[in-house]
This record gives sequence, structure tokens and C-alpha cells, in this order.
Amino acid sequence: MAAGRITKRTVDALQVTGKDYVHWDGELIGFGVRVRATGAKSFVAVYRTGGRNSPQRRVTIGAVGKIEADKARDEAKSIILQAELGQDRAAEKAKLRAEMTFDKVCDLYLREGCETKKASTIATDTGLIERHIKPLLGKKRIGEITRTDVEKFMRDVANGKTAADEKTKRHGRAIVEGGRGTSTRTVGLLGGIMTFAVSRQLRTDNPVRGVKRYADRKGETFLSAAELGKVGAALTALETEGANPSALAIIRLLAFTGARKAEITSLRWSEVDLERGYLRLGDSKTGAKVIPIGAPACEVLASVTAIAGSAFVFPAASGDSHFQGVEKVWRKARTAAGFPNLRLHDLRHSFASVGLARGDALPVIGAILGHADVKTTSRYAHLADDPVKRAADDISRSVHAAFASHPTAQVVPFPNQAKPVGR
Repeated sequence: MAAGRITKRTVDALQVTGKDYVHWDGELIGFGVRVRATGAKSFVAVYRTGGRNSPQRRVTIGAVGKIEADKARDEAKSIILQAELGQDRAAEKAKLRAEMTFDKVCDLYLREGCETKKASTIATDTGLIERHIKPLLGKKRIGEITRTDVEKFMRDVANGKTAADEKTKRHGRAIVEGGRGTSTRTVGLLGGIMTFAVSRQLRTDNPVRGVKRYADRKGETFLSAAELGKVGAALTALETEGANPSALAIIRLLAFTGARKAEITSLRWSEVDLERGYLRLGDSKTGAKVIPIGAPACEVLASVTAIAGSAFVFPAASGDSHFQGVEKVWRKARTAAGFPNLRLHDLRHSFASVGLARGDALPVIGAILGHADVKTTSRYAHLADDPVKRAADDISRSVHAAFASHPTAQVVPFPNQAKPVGR
């Protein structure tokens, strides 16, 4: 696609088509703007170092927004002129990239390889990179890392070599855990970074490919009615001791709704529909969604006092963000309940297991949990809201009864052959 001189106005007007394409400058041959299917735009220059039969080279000058069109044009002129004199800028950059240390590759991945990821996922990836990948592999050059290095990395993380418990801010604390589950998830991210490196021609192969990982059993913790009762008792005890009410309410809502942590901690009052019993989220891990909630969850939300000037149900003590301290209270609760390794996300799995044990259909439970998988969605898309809403209310009441150690909390044993459904 060719046009006149590339300016800020023409760059801003370029449309996203769902495919990658280059808009070429009408004056300087070889200068253009690459528009990704994701919407990302960058200035590029193409050239040949020999005659017409020599291979075409392409150099990315910089991302739109980080460099102005006129400056990008000047750089493109320089690159094209140097090519006529036999200087291959792309080859030089490739050589420099091959010498990059892996910590720099990780930084490049976070800047340019996560365009389609949500902010919460990027934050998780950043934590794994900073706490595990960089300490063990960061100083190696990208071209030096072998499959043997990856296998050693996996063992080291599993054995706790990168585990730590350190202060981060005045009252902050970073707990970095090792173990096989963490190792498997981090190696998965490592594979993604290596795939990105291959796409950027930083190396020709992915050394993670073929590495046999540990079985990731992180999603297989389900609490029985008796165990839920212990958690409920621990929360009640903490409430008596004056624990943060926002943290306690968040934990109870996670147990009563099967929602993800971020969906509750960042909940806004505009998303709460107590009259009809729904949370209507503008965004989540799987995009906009509606979560049906039962009477116990509604009671918890009704007991929360709105703070003037904040849109969040659980605002931070200062600033305009939401509450961040639930993990601190959860660590106390799970320890007091006798489950020191229980994660908040396990409450979501337990919610699902209670529903299965009650005999609720898997598609109905999937509708409540908001599964993103297309196949799962297609199985329950035909269901009306009523059975889904009714199941959400009944499961919530069952979990609430178990929390209170109520005799009506009769949940049949979870079948051994059943698979986890709550992710």
C-alpha cells in the first residue's frame, strides 16, 4: 500500500485490519510503517546490500509514539544510504542480538512480546522472570542456553534454589516459593520467551521444546465440608481479633461465588447488582462477564460500607486503587485452619467441587465460573439464566453452611475419577 509522505496524521489514520501490513512512504523508497494485527505500529526501513537479486533486509527503527515520524524518516535515510555503501544494519543488529544476555531478552519480551496479554498476566510473568528466570539464567547469552541448562533450571526452581521471603516496601513482603508446580509454570513461560526470541531471530531454536516437565498439580485442591468449616471458623476467630474487614469479606466472597481473586478485589459498586443477584464485570481474565451470586454472597456485599469518593467495593486505605492486603490475612486464616499451603484460588475449586457433589451439571457450573474455553461455553450456551442462577445460589448456601459448620452442610464425597473444573 503506497501513499504520500508519512506524517503523524497519516500514521494515526492507519487502520487495524486483522492482518500485518506495511504502509509505504510515497517519497522515500524503503521507508514505511508496519501495522500489526494487534494494532501495534512501528517505523521500518527495507533495503538491499547488493543488486536486485540480493536478499531484502528489514530494520525496525522504532515504535510509533516512541519516535516521531520525521526522526524515523531521517534514520531510514541513513540506513538506506549505508546499505548502498555496503553496510548491513540488519546484520549488525542480528549480531548484537545474538550476544544479548538473557536478562535483556526478558526485558525485550516484556516490552514487545506481551501485546495480547492482560496487565494481570504480565504482572505474573514479570514476577516469575525477576524472581526465578533472571537469577538463574539472566547472565547467560541468548545463544548459549541449551536444553541441559533448561533442565537444570527446572530442577533448581523445584528444589527451592530461588525461594525467598523478603521485605519489599515499608510494610511489604515478597514470598517467593519454589516447588514442582512453580518450576513447571516458570519453564512454560521460559518456553514462551524462547519462542519470542526465535521470532526475533535472536536464536534459531527453542531449547525448552522437548523438555519433560513435572506434572502441575496446582489445581487439584478441594476442601470437604468439614475442611470448609475449619476455614470458616478461622475467619470468625480473626474477625473477633480485629482482622481487616475488607480482607475477611473478600475471602468469604471468593468462597461463596467461585470467582477469581482479581474479580473480587477490584470489584466496583457499578458492577454489583444485589437486587437481581449478579456481578456484572466490565473486565476479567476472560473479558466482560456476568457472575450469578447467591444469598450468602449478597449478604456479605450488603454489609460492606461504601467509601465516599471511591468506585471500588474494597478501596485501598490510601490512593485511588483497590485493597491489596488480602493475602496477609489469608495466610493467617489458612494456618489457623490447618492448611498452611492452601491458596485463595483453591476456594474456587472447592466451590466447583461442592456443586459437582450436589449433582449440578458440569455445564451449569461452567456457566457460573465463566469458563473461557469455547467447547465448554458451547455446551452450556443454550441454558437459560434461571437454572444457572439457582445453582449459584444453592452452591453458595452449601459453602456458607459448611463455613459455619452447620449440620445441613451435607456434601457427598468428591469422586476420585472426576477432574478439576475450576481454572
